Amino acid sequence: MPKRIFTFRKGEAERPADAIESLGLKGANLALLASLDLPVPPGFTISTAAWREAKASGESMPIALRSDLNAMVEWLERVTDRRFDGDRRPLLLAVRTSGPTAMPGLADSVLDIGLNDRTVEILARELSDTDFAFRNYRRLVESYAQIVHDADPTEFEELSDAEAAERGWSGEPSTIEDWRALMARYHAFLDSELGVVMPQTPFEQLVEVVSASFASWRSPAAAAHRILHGIPENAGLAVTVHAMIFNERNRHSGRGRALSRDLATGRSRLTGEFLLGSRDLLEKIERAAPIDLGELGGKTSERFPGEVGELTRCVKVLEAHLGDVVEVDFMVGDGELFLLQSRIARRSVAEGVRLAVEFVREGLIEEEEALLRIDAASLDQLLHPTIQRPADYRVLARGMPASPGAATGVIVFSSDAAQRLASDGRGVILVRHETHPEDIHGMHVSEGVLTIRGGTTSHAAVVARGIGKPCVTGAGTLRILSDARELHAAGTILKEGAEITIDGTSGEVIEGAVPLVRPSLDGDFATLMEMADRARRMGVRTNAETPAEARAARGFGAEGIGLSRTEHMFFEGDRIRAMREMILAPDEKGRRAALNGLLPIQRADFIELFEIMAGLPVMIRLLDPPLHEFLPQGESDILETAEMLGIDEASVRQRIAALQEFNPMLGHRGCRLAISHPEIVEMQSRAIFEAAIAAGEKTGSAVVPEIMVPLVSLRRELDFVKERIDRVAAEVTAESGSRFTYTVGTMIELPRAVVRADTIAEVADFFSFGTNDLTQTVYGISRDDAANFLSTYVREGIIERDPFQTVDVEGVGELIAMAVQKARRTKPDISLGVCGEQGGDPASIAFFEQAGLDYVSCSPFRVPIARLAAAQSTIREARASRGRSWR
Repeated sequence: MPKRIFTFRKGEAERPADAIESLGLKGANLALLASLDLPVPPGFTISTAAWREAKASGESMPIALRSDLNAMVEWLERVTDRRFDGDRRPLLLAVRTSGPTAMPGLADSVLDIGLNDRTVEILARELSDTDFAFRNYRRLVESYAQIVHDADPTEFEELSDAEAAERGWSGEPSTIEDWRALMARYHAFLDSELGVVMPQTPFEQLVEVVSASFASWRSPAAAAHRILHGIPENAGLAVTVHAMIFNERNRHSGRGRALSRDLATGRSRLTGEFLLGSRDLLEKIERAAPIDLGELGGKTSERFPGEVGELTRCVKVLEAHLGDVVEVDFMVGDGELFLLQSRIARRSVAEGVRLAVEFVREGLIEEEEALLRIDAASLDQLLHPTIQRPADYRVLARGMPASPGAATGVIVFSSDAAQRLASDGRGVILVRHETHPEDIHGMHVSEGVLTIRGGTTSHAAVVARGIGKPCVTGAGTLRILSDARELHAAGTILKEGAEITIDGTSGEVIEGAVPLVRPSLDGDFATLMEMADRARRMGVRTNAETPAEARAARGFGAEGIGLSRTEHMFFEGDRIRAMREMILAPDEKGRRAALNGLLPIQRADFIELFEIMAGLPVMIRLLDPPLHEFLPQGESDILETAEMLGIDEASVRQRIAALQEFNPMLGHRGCRLAISHPEIVEMQSRAIFEAAIAAGEKTGSAVVPEIMVPLVSLRRELDFVKERIDRVAAEVTAESGSRFTYTVGTMIELPRAVVRADTIAEVADFFSFGTNDLTQTVYGISRDDAANFLSTYVREGIIERDPFQTVDVEGVGELIAMAVQKARRTKPDISLGVCGEQGGDPASIAFFEQAGLDYVSCSPFRVPIARLAAAQSTIREARASRGRSWR
């Protein structure tokens, strides 16, 4: 039989190799503190092995364990020079239950075991404090009845009130006779109502409490938690027993929490709080004003009854041992300090960044360790405005947190209204059933976006994340009454123009304007990013179409543009007019005439992007969506378009009908559109090349545009489009007399392209994996409709994660790895990257590092996340490689 019980005291502890598994969190922690020669109350821990032995025997307390427990009590008597049930200096014990992980439903702590009708009066005489001794005895009886016999704690409140009414005292008993009468009433209640007797033998008290602690492992709350978190039923619990600390007795006692550093500054100094335990000063300890340990300045003070220097030493010893900021729970009893628990200090994301950088500055950890300490995904909290929550804010609805950050503005129900009000300087929240490509201009000018339908990978979510706007989707309890221009929410009717606040991090929709806190990304944050850039192998680019997005991405450290979706440039003002004129033209001549109107607009767009990136790579995707997405949908828009272009209304409707598709995502789009209408490719290519020449001359930095052909599945498709691009390049060179360099590649987003990657790589200069569409085509799932069932899949354990948020390593990932191998076998120096949503997801980035991609590209506001995640992936992969080499 493994060892059942392990002892600890200051300076020594019996610690098994698997301390947490054997001793539980509390027992392992006290053993660690004791082994570091830090002040802890002496005690012992009944191991999980003893619990399993009791469970297997079917006995609440097997004879062998009872014998060991008795021996441990005798050991504790010798260590403390107190006696369990003694005639003087009675030994009192605290019992604390814990498992290998934190778990609700386990038995609460039981204090003061060892008090009975006799020892309570002995303790009162020893301490010259009758109230204190009887108060502890009262607490023990209440805890014993609740833990061992499942008594209702409110019953004891009623007993106390009844006794007070009969004897004429208020608050607490005022004499020893009052106390004796109250405890007699308690015992009578246990006998008459519960049919039990509170043991007067301290050892029997201990046995019953330990047995009840063992049984709490099977409580409904504990069982539910185990099932939810996959904790084995036989993992078991441990019970720690230690000598009592009288931390509530007088002016020289109390309890507190201390930290080894100031989390606000990262400086090494004692901080935390302490609460005096003197009952004669305060009616209730909970009403005490805590003492700020940081104000003591490391010096002993009358306000703190312990040794400040000793407490400071303790937290510094722990910090040095654990290599991180620590916090400890401590007690002071009659001026003597005891530590009861320690942990890595809880901190906000900003504090975590600050502390990691400070530890590097002080030479306590290396940069690699600092980078690994920060959860890359958590940086999102620092990149967007957050809500400064007032006490009385009202949540109208909860949707899905689709794009992080918070925004306040007035409600508008159309993109045109958003643009109109925004031009007047007003902040707006665009509220729609769902968004469509024609809403791009409204989303760009809005402070945030709220949709009734959709999920975290819907059009609204993807676009909002790309442009750094807060977004809440799937707020299904809201109703839009379009005709009345009203939003109905939780019994409240909000007219267009009413103010709301949305929180894209929590999914909350809040009534009215709520104060926002703006992010700050300099100082320690910038230092952490510099560390990440030194460590990472993969490059980090951004997905950007507008100058604002490009500038934001540069500010966040993007090393170029990995995806510029040109279709997003065509939905505003004269652009959409020219685009519709081209689509509605009766022949190629008419289309080319309309495209000539778009050429200078496209050229200007590209010039600005090239100038902002100043020589960094810019990858431009040729027009991708089907043409029907650019045509008017509503009746008024159709009439307006016909009138504006001087075209018969019937012709407009006929063209709209002709372009409609049953499945547009797999329809006439991408390279298929380029092959059907090469004049579009030629216009865009010319705009790119002429912009590259102009921007290069202006900035003095050579521009090397990367032209992406979307939706390729056949090499001949890429051959066809590339031939048109090369022809235009030759024409521009001849016309301008300027020579320039460019590359042509494709987005890998179809399974056939993966299978034929080696052949396609013969023509392509680069591959960029479009993981959004690749996931759709591999799974046969529509991204916009997936929210209806993927959440159920995750909840039921059918899949672990939404594959549109984190790459599906076993399916989509396997195809990416295959394409990488095939492409590099054909062309070893081919550039390989990813530009889908997963390009900013830390878990996906770890896979892309393993797959050997050269860079990831993500929305501007995810660039810092990607920089840190890429660094972490490089570090972990290098360490794993060293481990493999050693083996």
